[in-house]
Amino acid sequence: MLSIPGLAAACGGGSSSSGGGGSSTQKLASTLRFANWPLYMDYVEKTKTYPTLEAFTKKLGVKVDYKEDINSNSEYFGKIQGPLSRGQSINEDIIVLTDNERYLSTMINKKWVEELDKDAIPNIINLVDVQKHPGFDPDRKYSLPWQSGMTGIAYNKTLTKPILSIDQLLEDKSLKGQITVLNSFADTLGLVMLSNGDDPSKVTDASWKAAIDRIKSASDSGHIRQFTGNDYAGPLSRGDLKACVAWSGDIVQLLPDNPGLKWVVPKEGGMIWTDNMLIPKGGDAYTASVYMNYAYIPAVAAKIAAYIQYVTPVKGTQQAMSKVDKSLAGNELIFPSDATLEKVHLIDPDALKNQSYNEQWQAVLGA
Repeated sequence: MLSIPGLAAACGGGSSSSGGGGSSTQKLASTLRFANWPLYMDYVEKTKTYPTLEAFTKKLGVKVDYKEDINSNSEYFGKIQGPLSRGQSINEDIIVLTDNERYLSTMINKKWVEELDKDAIPNIINLVDVQKHPGFDPDRKYSLPWQSGMTGIAYNKTLTKPILSIDQLLEDKSLKGQITVLNSFADTLGLVMLSNGDDPSKVTDASWKAAIDRIKSASDSGHIRQFTGNDYAGPLSRGDLKACVAWSGDIVQLLPDNPGLKWVVPKEGGMIWTDNMLIPKGGDAYTASVYMNYAYIPAVAAKIAAYIQYVTPVKGTQQAMSKVDKSLAGNELIFPSDATLEKVHLIDPDALKNQSYNEQWQAVLGA
């Protein structure tokens, strides 16, 4: 049985919680309902199991109904906003949304989320300092980071020469109709702004127009085949795409079966973002919080990170990684150096809230 230090405090007692959300009962549910993105939990293909979720179930007796339901923030939000706006449950206890789009802050601002039961999360002390007070949730009342990641370029080196810049991706005629870009403007337009010599952390109307016009032109001409969420992974791994705008950890996971794939930070710079766990209204706040506490044990975080290879938000994970896989303890995709972090940028939060920008982007997507 997995030894889980710090978990006992999260599992005891029937006392009422001083820090919890409205549905927190201090009694574990029989099942935790968890909606996440594809390729975002440690998984064993041979047995079709998720080892850390299995260990959680073995320790606490809580089954996990784990679903890879989220392809993009906008698509998923479109599915859940109706029920939530009517005060209905979406039958999930944890969902994961990204801080580089408006949907995460919208959920919190509209009170469509339960408060974390912080009495059940003593391991919150392991949250890395840089993530403690985000603008969308300054006191971390409603959210905890799942993982962070970087946005850059993926290409198939068996099908094309190295694609190392956004200029190449958008202008090399040999790539026409053979690339995709992400349907999040923070990801795609952020990269284009950097390519244009503009700062995506301080978006102006001029820098916005220059970037969106460039993407619209590439889309209208057929150079860009499609705007995607996580669903670029299949075509890329099958060789149906030569290159795409992609998230860092996905490509690492595809590599064992697709050794020709390569992911890079564009020479002009990349983007960085964080996916956050939320408890949607009606979810079981206590059971969800107990799971969050489990995920914030460094040994558990190391096992998850060793598989998905995104940037972990949990202090102590790098030391724990040496016991899981020593070769990954210095992996830049999990534990980025200062030099790597200097190459990646955050999106301007005011741009995410700009209604005109959002409408213009939806028009480009054809939504």
